[in-house]
Amino acid sequence: MALEINVGPPRLAISAGYAVLISEPDGQISWPTDKGFYAADTRLISSWQIYADGEPFDLLNGGNVAYYASRIFLLNRALETRQGKVAAGAVGLSLGRYLQQGMHEDLDLTNHTQQRVQFNLEIALRSDFADLFEVKSGHVVRRGRITTDWSESHARLRAEYINKDFKRAVTVRIVNATADPVYANGRISFLVDLPPGGSWHACLLYDVTIGDTTYHASTECIDHVGGSEAGHSLDSWQDAVLKLETNNEEFYRFYKQSVDDMAALRLPIEGTDHKEFVPAAGVPWFVALFGRDSLLVSLQTAMVYPSFARGALKVLGARQATRRDDYRDAEPGKIMHELRRGELAHFKLIPHTPYYGTADATILYLIVLHNAWRCTGDPSLLKEFMPVAEKCLAWIDQYGDRDGDGFQEYETRSSAGYENMGWKDSGEALVYPDGSLVKGPKATCELQGYVYDAWLRMAQIFDALGKPARARNLRRKATILFDRFNEAFWDEETGFYAFCLDGEKRPVLSVASNPGHLLWSGIVPRERAGRVVARLMQPDMWSGWGIRTLSADHPAYNPHSYQNGSVWPHDNALIALGFRRYGFSAEAARIARDVSGAAAFFALHQMPELYSGLQQNPTNFPVQYLGANVPQAWAAGSAFSIVEMTVGFQPDASAGKLYLDPHLPPWITELTIQNLSVGQAVYDLRFWRDGEATRWEVLKGNPTSVIQRSYASGPEMWT
Repeated sequence: MALEINVGPPRLAISAGYAVLISEPDGQISWPTDKGFYAADTRLISSWQIYADGEPFDLLNGGNVAYYASRIFLLNRALETRQGKVAAGAVGLSLGRYLQQGMHEDLDLTNHTQQRVQFNLEIALRSDFADLFEVKSGHVVRRGRITTDWSESHARLRAEYINKDFKRAVTVRIVNATADPVYANGRISFLVDLPPGGSWHACLLYDVTIGDTTYHASTECIDHVGGSEAGHSLDSWQDAVLKLETNNEEFYRFYKQSVDDMAALRLPIEGTDHKEFVPAAGVPWFVALFGRDSLLVSLQTAMVYPSFARGALKVLGARQATRRDDYRDAEPGKIMHELRRGELAHFKLIPHTPYYGTADATILYLIVLHNAWRCTGDPSLLKEFMPVAEKCLAWIDQYGDRDGDGFQEYETRSSAGYENMGWKDSGEALVYPDGSLVKGPKATCELQGYVYDAWLRMAQIFDALGKPARARNLRRKATILFDRFNEAFWDEETGFYAFCLDGEKRPVLSVASNPGHLLWSGIVPRERAGRVVARLMQPDMWSGWGIRTLSADHPAYNPHSYQNGSVWPHDNALIALGFRRYGFSAEAARIARDVSGAAAFFALHQMPELYSGLQQNPTNFPVQYLGANVPQAWAAGSAFSIVEMTVGFQPDASAGKLYLDPHLPPWITELTIQNLSVGQAVYDLRFWRDGEATRWEVLKGNPTSVIQRSYASGPEMWT
């Protein structure tokens, strides 16, 4: 595509684990700003600027060379020095950075003139140690004390923040420098003396201290970063994931970038050898453990990297709530929403220690456990995580259903809790048809679908464990829910489901994307599915770049809002999966094409968290939401959901079978996937269009274990 769109303030972003660096395109961090070098939810560097005799450099170009590394090329401005004038562009500066534990920074100067050049290279640093929550809100309160110490003998600058027992520090070590540094007036300075054609180099190593633990930056220069620990980690990831080839270059680039994005969002699991991971939610604001996000991404990556599921189940299960704590919206058996490690969380000024304000993560935990078992066939998964699952099932009945009416509803009990606890969690997301905010407790439609799906999946697990009575009970409950839900939420006049029930059990008939998830869950009767699909594909919902979160005809519609008319890629991917499962392959392919086409407009084909709900036409393009996380796990995972939908992936590893229901759309006529793991088997598969039909063959693996079977939906999904 000739046009690539970057909407919003330009930036460079690199990340590794819990560390993130967000800078201007020229590598600088210009105060005041929300950019900076962050680790564990604390901003360690809040201002970073570089000068030649007080003059800034001009940007030539810059970009990421990997998700954890960037390189920037700059030129000097005209200088007046003691030796005479230095013309603009005479000296080139290469700024290289990468993250590994701490941050490694390379400074390389080259004199491109035929005369000696001498000037002071100055780096102005500032550390505010602000909590990420306060940076994001724009209201930073300093509660502790910052001290700075310069050691000339060790060429080391240390800035430290202490508030009672909360401690953070960043130590800048200068090594391999051509000239000795000095520190004065808040700046590290070097006297640079370059002969004609000469070069100059220095490394700055930023060591990070979190509490009593210091993480030391790598000493390897960026030219050797491919052989570093971070480089080897990326190589291992790329070897492990599903490989894809297709004749559609647009989708191939989207898929490949999504694989790289997911690598950037891996969080190492504490207590392991850093070879087990759980996905973070997004850069820069959500580099943390999230319940809903980690679980949905585990579903999205079932074909691509099934090990994510075990990591998510392990980490979230270990933090399952054991008692009621209203400040944190915790209840026995509930799965957490968000865990933070900054100053506000440390002193419990926010409830994220962790915070449990999510109505869907506990239900999704059961769905992920079942899906992971289907993908791996590993009985140890069930042995390890069934105690957690039992508590999740109990939570659904005892706490998820707050009033005993058989439906899941939510309402915070916390003074600092969230108004909305479904995936649409902004305070303005749930609205009545007149645009006013829905009053709780709220029972969103998709929560009921998730429970229905979870009960049927867990029934299959209980069958496998030799507990048929438990399985029958869950199927009975699912049947009752199916009937009661379709009576209470369905609106015959509009042919659509209510967005939610409000606190007085009145259906809220605002037209939103949430009912699309009901198709994914299978709670929609087959005779109603076509009407749901048709309503979602009407022009007020379908933008041409995907399905909007809220109808364009609604009074509260704003295409540039967070969740009141914007388009979310992961939302559309789940809806497309639901379309396929009910046999609406053409509509599913249309939505998939929308999402893939939108990705093509963003630089690097890197999908943002969300984009505007503006109507597609020949004169516009998808507009990125201001402040969207990029990369973002759900958004990247939408590419993987499209692959799953396209091939009709239905694993049954415990039976040694892989079921497929492939349907290649006209815009993807050839598709080959390699390294698909199902249990102990590894498959390479080729798909191609033959007229209107889709053919396939097994290139690697036992062909007799791969069987074509139509997608099931409704009560028969997990029987």
